Amino acid sequence: MSGTEAIDFRPDSPGFLADPFPAYRRMREQDPVHWSPRLKSWVLTRYDDVRQVLLDRQVSSDRMRPFFATLPGPEAARIGDIVRYLSTWMVFRDPPEHTRLRRLTSKVFNLQSMNAMRPAAEALVEWLFERIGGRKDIDFIADFAGPLPALVIMAMLGVPKEELAKVKRLSDDMALFIGSSRTSPEKYDIAEKATQEMAGFFRDLIQARIRRPEADLLSELVALEDNGDRLSEDELVATCILLLFAGHETTTNHIANGMLALLAFPGEMEALRADPELAPRAIEELLRYDGPSGAQVRVVKVEQELRGKRLKPGDRVFLMLNAANRDPETYEQPDRLHLARGGPAHLTFGFGMHICLGFPLARMEGQVALPAALKHWRRIELAAPVERIEWLNSMVFRGMQTLPLAVAGPD
Repeated sequence: MSGTEAIDFRPDSPGFLADPFPAYRRMREQDPVHWSPRLKSWVLTRYDDVRQVLLDRQVSSDRMRPFFATLPGPEAARIGDIVRYLSTWMVFRDPPEHTRLRRLTSKVFNLQSMNAMRPAAEALVEWLFERIGGRKDIDFIADFAGPLPALVIMAMLGVPKEELAKVKRLSDDMALFIGSSRTSPEKYDIAEKATQEMAGFFRDLIQARIRRPEADLLSELVALEDNGDRLSEDELVATCILLLFAGHETTTNHIANGMLALLAFPGEMEALRADPELAPRAIEELLRYDGPSGAQVRVVKVEQELRGKRLKPGDRVFLMLNAANRDPETYEQPDRLHLARGGPAHLTFGFGMHICLGFPLARMEGQVALPAALKHWRRIELAAPVERIEWLNSMVFRGMQTLPLAVAGPD
């Protein structure tokens, strides 16, 4: 079997969502620069190719504005707030706009401020354990991996803990637009309403910080000035939504996927339980093995050739991060979880100028959350067959709807 004809890439099929790695393996071997008629896009699956395109200035991250421009007037008007704020997200901008937004926000949201959240993350983990109490059956996502990253970002921005349910609801509704392909009008309407509500929520919070600054990152963002340049109110609102949305959706998947991987490799789970100092390397391996981001998307700006294929201006390119992270030309025994692995950097957070701004925070939260869970519960087992786990129908996010566990503890 060879060539493009043999591959029918169906990223929304239940089998692929549950286990995309056999399909990735086949694509890497047979057609690593694959044209998908279904997606009307190129699909890249090899580590070197994905890394090369992530570094390539001749491909664009600005895919939202061209997409919005193709919408009929009434449809564009119906998602006016989505257009307004997502067009401002730095992840969808190219230089010089991306450079400016990244320069400004990184003055506040940086390695030092993110690492300073470790004690808060540890305290929130304990608070979640107390909330779970002595229950033997839990949904690891709803009870732990879901709330934790949202609570950490909320603490950074000065959003009260009591707003968790609202923040989660709005973020989940927004994910209907951001995390899934174009779907029903109802999903557009739900996502637009959530975007309006979240924008209003942050606008009120920003006004409160202007009147009375507090010791949080939102107050710092509001006061931020760099040679006379500041974030506009729309940019402040968009940045807050991005930090909250991107900062917890993917980290939830990272922690939950990490737990599922550990359950599949009990020897590795016991190694981490016995030696929490293994956590930094363990988290990098878990992020490589089954990372929380399925793909990043780029648009070709200048015609170019890749492995004999002509990529033309306007072509979309899906960079399959988890496929690249399992490339046997880069990693020995890539389908095995080996917590002490080391080796080349995974591409889970992207690479180059668009590397995820919050990756140190996600990394730190994994280092705190997973060893704490292994210490807190003496026994952790799947409470349902792995085949029954429902995965998110998304090419952007790689994660589960629920992760039912049977646990024993705390000690």
